[in-house]
Amino acid sequence: MRALSLTLFLLSLSISMPAQAGWFDWLFKDTYTETRYPIVLSHGLFGFDDIAGYNYWYRIPEELRRSGAEVYVTQVAAANSTEVRGEQLARQVEDILAATGAEKVNLIGHSHGGPTVRYVASVYPQYVASATSVAGPHTGARMADVLLGVQQALPLTADVIGEIVNAAVGFLDLISSGGYDQDSLAALYSLSTPGSTEFNSHHPEGLPEQACGEAPEQASNGVRYYSWSGAKPLTNILDISDAGMGLLALLYLGEKNDGLVSSCSSHLGLVIRDDYRMNHLDEVNQIAGLTSPFETNPATVFRQHANRLKNRGL
Repeated sequence: MRALSLTLFLLSLSISMPAQAGWFDWLFKDTYTETRYPIVLSHGLFGFDDIAGYNYWYRIPEELRRSGAEVYVTQVAAANSTEVRGEQLARQVEDILAATGAEKVNLIGHSHGGPTVRYVASVYPQYVASATSVAGPHTGARMADVLLGVQQALPLTADVIGEIVNAAVGFLDLISSGGYDQDSLAALYSLSTPGSTEFNSHHPEGLPEQACGEAPEQASNGVRYYSWSGAKPLTNILDISDAGMGLLALLYLGEKNDGLVSSCSSHLGLVIRDDYRMNHLDEVNQIAGLTSPFETNPATVFRQHANRLKNRGL
């Protein structure tokens, strides 16, 4: 009799569970990346948000969202000065704040997106809870210095090449729903050593006091700063971009780099790591996720950082 009663009870429970499953959702909900403030992603030089369904941040937004993060992929000029890109990003941040009702955002920028998010955090700190730089060239990039030297030596030739590049990246920007004016020479100066030095004099928050050093996690403006980068130009034999990264890395002989940015130049705020087995494109899971099988997946690094922000109450 007891066995029959137990069977009937379990049967009734199994029938009612689907209807009541919502009661227990909070027990099983994945909130690993559920930050207090929205995460806003800002691309680098020649970047975009989405072209024909292909996202600059390959699979990263989806990986953040699946565990609760509210993520916005922004688009600024593919090539322009840090200040111009920063103002463009600031307008989008204002729109995101208005749409969500959030008080602040967590900014994450890759490459030139690093200085871009720094600009917004410096000029509009009331909008920003944290600013994270992924391989941002904060003290300049060697390739930019080389090209700046060519531009200064051959100004007319450089101007013609600049117009060609502007037209090309303008088209890229347009088909990815941008439509911004492009200025590749202004971008070149911003990414160079003298351009970075000038920018840093106006926006010093988060910068280490010593070369290749580390700054306090929270700056005087109340914003928390973080950074990470790779130090391995060649990572996957199937990745067609590896050859280019390897050649560009020759500019940094004897210095850790990801092919485009030195590890020391990438330092900002709390340095999470500057030696991931990643090149400059791997850091945002390009090309199509062809990264090193011997390193943490880039999307996982972003997820870990979102969890870090969550645990900081951000």
